[in-house]
Amino acid sequence: MKVLYNKVNQCDMGKSILRAKSFGFAVKVVRFTRSMQVDQKELVLSRQLLKSGTAIGALIREAEYGQSAADFKNKMYIALKEVNETEYWLLLLDATGLIESNSFNTLLSDCCEIKAMLIATVKTLRRNEKER
Repeated sequence: MKVLYNKVNQCDMGKSILRAKSFGFAVKVVRFTRSMQVDQKELVLSRQLLKSGTAIGALIREAEYGQSAADFKNKMYIALKEVNETEYWLLLLDATGLIESNSFNTLLSDCCEIKAMLIATVKTLRRNEKER
């Protein structure tokens, strides 16, 4: 699996920092939720985190080949909603003691970084729309 990840990075991750960071974050989320399901037998919250945490990058990828500017914008807005939901699940896992502090800090830091990048992207899209 690590080989595939490296091949993807070499292939085209240089196109977008947001694309690369969201993919790397998804990999971390998959690995974390898999260990959580095996070690703690926790399925409900880990699945929620898995869904929202991996949807971010998928939506960013979808947006790249959007049918229109409106489609691109819509996908980025939805990605922002997913990153916000992911942040919620991470905070809930922390509050309930289901995540170790190292894992929490790493995932939350990445999540917040992607969230900030998406907020900046959405603001730019809004500004550009007003200028037209």
